[in-house]
Amino acid sequence: MANNMILERLEGVKIRFEQVSELITDPDIISDMKRYVKLNKEYKNLEPIIGKYKEYKELLSNITDAKEIIAEESDEELRDMAKMELDELSGKVEPIEDEIKLLLLPADPEDDKNAILEIRAGTGGDEASLFAGDLFRMYTKYIESKGWKTSITRITEGTSGGYKEIVMEVKGSGVYGILKYESGVHRVQRVPQTETQGRVHTSAASVAVLPEAEEFDIELNAGDIRKDTYCSSGPGGQSVNTTYSAIRLTHIPSGIVVTCQDQKSQLKNLDKAMIELRSRIYAIEHQKYLDEISAKRKTMVSTGDRSAKIRTYNWPQGRVTDHRINLTLYNLNAIINGDIQEIIDKLQMAENTERLKESGMI
Repeated sequence: MANNMILERLEGVKIRFEQVSELITDPDIISDMKRYVKLNKEYKNLEPIIGKYKEYKELLSNITDAKEIIAEESDEELRDMAKMELDELSGKVEPIEDEIKLLLLPADPEDDKNAILEIRAGTGGDEASLFAGDLFRMYTKYIESKGWKTSITRITEGTSGGYKEIVMEVKGSGVYGILKYESGVHRVQRVPQTETQGRVHTSAASVAVLPEAEEFDIELNAGDIRKDTYCSSGPGGQSVNTTYSAIRLTHIPSGIVVTCQDQKSQLKNLDKAMIELRSRIYAIEHQKYLDEISAKRKTMVSTGDRSAKIRTYNWPQGRVTDHRINLTLYNLNAIINGDIQEIIDKLQMAENTERLKESGMI
């Protein structure tokens, strides 16, 4: 991309940044909390671009100065110093332009959100539940390495270990933007513990990652929600099967049902259930956005097709294959123990390449 084209786009961002800077100090905007929160988020997203814009302008100015010295200076020593400086500065242009191109890509407004992570055992019976347990451990260890926080909302244990279903909130910086690539069907190929002849079986578990909806994202009508209480089951001490602390919420217009029995307090369970309900309703609209993107370009983020197989974990060969980018790694033990950053990085790179193509910047 030519320098003047980048500068032209950056100038447009600078104008918008100045507009937003003024708006967030306007009393009328401050009194409209929904708009104020949205503009504050936009301001924070534009700040890094403005910082890089200043750095880029200074770099181009220094290059111009060095060229002028080379063209006009009669002192040979000064000209040689300018040539050395020009070589050094010129080597910085392409890397900073690549950074700016990525920064100029429109940010997914959901990327900064917390997430709801859901793992469900699929085909494969008990082995699928065990694999769902492996995935839960993988994500838990990865989440710990990122310094994020988790809170389990719903859990159904498998009959021979693992989980038939587990749902949890994940809170931290940019959680959804990172975990969103994990949505889809994960397959496992290995010899089950119950297999007597050593045959490799294929089982599956599905992963769904939803952006956690904030209160300002969606308005729920209390009259559209039916609330039921019941006794908790499973681990939980004396309150299990004795107090009506578990919550079931049904959103009547959409038919969406969520439950929460993780906390001993009914109020805490209600709060967590409301967060999940808002997020699931919000995800319906977000899915339309994902489907629209996939219709225009190849995307690494799974759309609504829950049958889409995104990754295979092959135990006999010690390999993991991500089918979206044809990536195969032979470090299954490390990956299943939470070392998935390399896969996510490569998925993000592939996604950004597609977005840059779409924007005409490459």
